[in-house]
Amino acid sequence: MPADEHQLDDQHDGRHVGAPIEEWVFAAWTPDARLGLISGHRIVGRTAWYWSSLARRDRPLLHVTDFDVPVRADPFIVKGEALWAEHHCDDEMQQWSIGNETYASAIDDPDEALGLAYGNPTPIAFDLEWYATAGATLIEPAPGRTSIDEGYEQVGVVHGSIEILGEPRVELVEVPAHRWHRWTAEPTGFGPLVLPEVTAHTGVRSPFVFPDGTISDLVLTPVGWAQRARRHGTL
Repeated sequence: MPADEHQLDDQHDGRHVGAPIEEWVFAAWTPDARLGLISGHRIVGRTAWYWSSLARRDRPLLHVTDFDVPVRADPFIVKGEALWAEHHCDDEMQQWSIGNETYASAIDDPDEALGLAYGNPTPIAFDLEWYATAGATLIEPAPGRTSIDEGYEQVGVVHGSIEILGEPRVELVEVPAHRWHRWTAEPTGFGPLVLPEVTAHTGVRSPFVFPDGTISDLVLTPVGWAQRARRHGTL
């Protein structure tokens, strides 16, 4: 069962040097479920994976991935070709800054993000602040693994802005948010985040395919991101 916040101290929010695989994911959405965003990165040995998206009702999905970024001395700075992103901890277990400046792929059909993800290159920038509104809780472990291998999650709110070339600035004021932090020494790593599953849902979507072949096909609901059920499991 999830543990209370007292089982996690502030040191857990930083990099776990002994864990070759470690991941941070931040998500936020508007209460009407018309807009949702994701910003995540995973350290896999000496390489970082970065993925991000802005999904909006009746607009193209703005999709970003770079799965071959060298890990820097500061692992929270992700700098690839035409990509700068940062997840910076301002106050352990309380506040994070989430930023990026890059070109997103504007995709009309989210299913294309499960393939080559080709779309119109669109300059985009996140300038967001994530604030906790409750203590962190341990993620329910997968069979055969311990809670601490799976990490923890935390609810919060996001303030800030998103800039997209040719569009008005998107301003976010205390919108609902969530974050996850996972780490493991297992060579197989871990799959996508385990989220509630929904079927036949028409909300905005944010799919990703990761280098290990796992799929994260998220759909936005009024209470946050959920995993879209797939009839055949994988592509």
